[in-house]
Amino acid sequence: MNAIARPLGDLGRATLGAVAGVGYAAVLLFEALYYVFAGWRIGQPVRLAAVVRQMREIGANALPIVALLGFTVGLMLGIQFIASLSEFGAQSQVVVAVAKSVTREFGALITAILVAGRSGSALAARIGSMSVSQEVDALAVIGIEPVRYLVAPALVAMLVMLPALTIFANAVAIFGAALYSAPALNVTPTAYLLQTLSLLSTGDLWQGLSKSVVFAVLITLIGVSTGFSVSGGAEGVGRATTRSVVLSICWIIVVDMVFSFFLNR
Repeated sequence: MNAIARPLGDLGRATLGAVAGVGYAAVLLFEALYYVFAGWRIGQPVRLAAVVRQMREIGANALPIVALLGFTVGLMLGIQFIASLSEFGAQSQVVVAVAKSVTREFGALITAILVAGRSGSALAARIGSMSVSQEVDALAVIGIEPVRYLVAPALVAMLVMLPALTIFANAVAIFGAALYSAPALNVTPTAYLLQTLSLLSTGDLWQGLSKSVVFAVLITLIGVSTGFSVSGGAEGVGRATTRSVVLSICWIIVVDMVFSFFLNR
């Protein structure tokens, strides 16, 4: 009986822990939104300077790596679609295939994974270090709400900068695809880009941007909730940082699959 009961007990504890983690993240989201919209009424406003600092760290500092990855993804898609569609004599469909793949799927997905590994882990490490050194408790003692001070600025910055980075990644990826695909299609890069603009619809752009908004919430909540739950000193901070990145990427891929299923039916 122990051989059967022990795995079931472990599964039950893991399930309860997962449900508790989701509930804790939901509470953090509610509190962060409360301080964003009503914190000024109770003397706990979200400082614009803190939001701008987070926007710089999340968005502006990530522009070079986003540009590099976006350009590489665009080249990759151009290479793959040219090779695949040429087998069916449909090279002319490369333009629409690349444009819709980038704007609907790859732009938001690649950007979110990059930000999760870069900024989500940074949030977990920062808050985890503060939790271990009891700085979070010190904030509460001196009358500063930790959620208002640590979570709300990061959430607002992520909600603004991740869609902006997604738009930037889309543009760079399409440009990269144009540089490779235009000569193969016997057109100029300018003509390729103009055809891309004529083929894209508002729905294509909104599909990717709606994903990026959900990804922004996921990355922020996973990072901060993991950071607040750190225990065990520096080793615990390292574990929490790794866990934050793994959970963020897993949830991003799962949510992206759900979005794709319902939006492309």
